[in-house]
Amino acid sequence: MGARRARQAKGAKSVACCPYYHEAIELIGKRWTGAIVGVLLNAPAEGKRGLRFSEIAQAVPELSDRLLSERMKELEARGVVERTVLAGPPVHVEYRLTEMGRALQPALNELRDWARHWLDEPEDEAAPSRARAAAASR
Repeated sequence: MGARRARQAKGAKSVACCPYYHEAIELIGKRWTGAIVGVLLNAPAEGKRGLRFSEIAQAVPELSDRLLSERMKELEARGVVERTVLAGPPVHVEYRLTEMGRALQPALNELRDWARHWLDEPEDEAAPSRARAAAASR
C-alpha cells in the first residue's frame, strides 16, 4: 500500500475533498472554460439560437481558435454544451448550453460577485474602491 494516509485525531471530522466538487472545479476551472461558459450564459435568448464559433471567439479575443475548439469539444463531451450543425449553404455550427450547463449560472454568478469583491482592480479604479473599503472598516 504505497498511498500516503493523513493521520486523523480521534473525534476529528474528515476534511477530504468531495470528489464531485473536485471534478466540477477541474472541469469549469480549466483555462478559458469559465469565460466560454460565461459567454454562452450571456448569449441573447431570442429564438433560442446558439452562438457560432466565431461569435464565441470574438467575445473572448485572447483565446486561440485551437484552444477554443479543444474546450468546446470537452464541454460537449461532458454534456455542458450542445453542438448543432445547421444545413447551408454555407453549413454552420451553433453552440448552446444544455440544461446541465445552464444550471451553472447561480454558481458562476456567485463566483463573479466574489471576484468583484475580493480580487484586485485595475490601478486606475483601485484607489476609489480602496478608499470605500477603508471607510467601511472604520
